[in-house]
Amino acid sequence: MTIDINKRMMEQHSQALKQQESERAIVRARREVEINGNGTSGYTIKEGEHKGVTVGHIRRETPKI
Repeated sequence: MTIDINKRMMEQHSQALKQQESERAIVRARREVEINGNGTSGYTIKEGEHKGVTVGHIRRETPKI
């Protein structure tokens, strides 16, 4: 009976290690985007048809004094 418990615990531990390794691989593979680069508050598209367009840009009206 104790052999079954130990075997089950070892299997759970190895599965947890595999899960952690896959999560780390996902985090390492993620590419960061450049936000607030060149003074914008959005992301500038770098390739394709809409190259140079800033998306997610927050515009504020300048106060008129």
